[in-house]
Formats: sequence, structure tokens, C-alpha cells
Amino acid sequence: MAQAVVAQKGPFEVELVAGRSYWWCACGRSRRQPFCDGSHKDTGMEPVKHVAAASGPAWLCGCKQTRDAPFCDGSHNAL
Repeated sequence: MAQAVVAQKGPFEVELVAGRSYWWCACGRSRRQPFCDGSHKDTGMEPVKHVAAASGPAWLCGCKQTRDAPFCDGSHNAL
């Protein structure tokens, strides 16, 4: 299995819509960060589905090291 690529050393601020499904890029290879564009194929990694509980801003992990996917947990501070 390939290792995740650090897309950026900090979170992506995005606006989520309640009830809508989002696919967070876990591999770091997507050109549509922080969302999946299918670039994970043949990496052994899969995107993470997230259904927004509420509308509003969210900070999604950019370093791909979070233990709270898809949300930033500050793991980028250790990079």
C-alpha cells in the first residue's frame, strides 16, 4: 500500500451543506483537494465518505495524517 502524500501542511477551509455527501481525499494525490478525484486508483487507499451534519465552514485535513478523518486534528504541526 502506498503512503499518503501531504497535499498541504495545514487544513483546507471548506463550506459544507447539511445532508450532502463528500468524499475526502485520503491519498493526497487529488487535484481537487481536499476532495477525491479518483487519483487514488492503484494506491491501495480509498477516499473517506463524510455526510455533513450541519451547514457551514469546516476544516478538512490537508496533510493526510489526521486520526479524525476527514477533519484536521493538528497532526500537520508535527511535520
